Amino acid sequence: MTGLEKITDQILAGAKQEAEEILRQAKSQANEILAAAKLKAEEITAGIQKKSASDVESCRSRVASANDLFYRTETLRRKQEVIAQVIEAAYEKVCSMDAADYFGMLEKIIEKNALAQDGEICFSQKDLKRMPADFKDRISAAAKKAGGTLTLSKESRKIENGFVLVYGGMEENCTIRAIFDSRRDALQDQVNALLFS
Repeated sequence: MTGLEKITDQILAGAKQEAEEILRQAKSQANEILAAAKLKAEEITAGIQKKSASDVESCRSRVASANDLFYRTETLRRKQEVIAQVIEAAYEKVCSMDAADYFGMLEKIIEKNALAQDGEICFSQKDLKRMPADFKDRISAAAKKAGGTLTLSKESRKIENGFVLVYGGMEENCTIRAIFDSRRDALQDQVNALLFS
């Protein structure tokens, strides 16, 4: 082997050794980069999983809350329906009382609402027709207890039941519906307490 071949072989051996070292370092760096990327990917994946779990839990919580709200709203709506039906049934029962009980109840309402003034009391045509013979005297006695007088109007009013008191230019609606409507909140509370407590 000549001197030139020896030098060429040495250069090639050195270049090969240097290339192997560069490849070894490149592989080492690539492995480090891959390890770092894998670690970063695992961190990102863990973060995504944690956020996803949090989002799922938050969604479950919102769905549960929405279900609970719907249940409570629906329960309340149904209770209100039942209460309204009971109050309407009570109204119908009062309206269908026999004449003696009905006019006895009206007498108590007159006693409660009569003023210490001169006034007029108006009934429906239906109630005027079925009014007991002595009811006019009972009206007068109830008004007298309050310190006033009530004259039975000869003209009927277009009302379903009950009566209207007229004092001067002021009218007080004492129909059964008006009484029920004015006491609706108290009646709802009483029915609610009876049915759902």
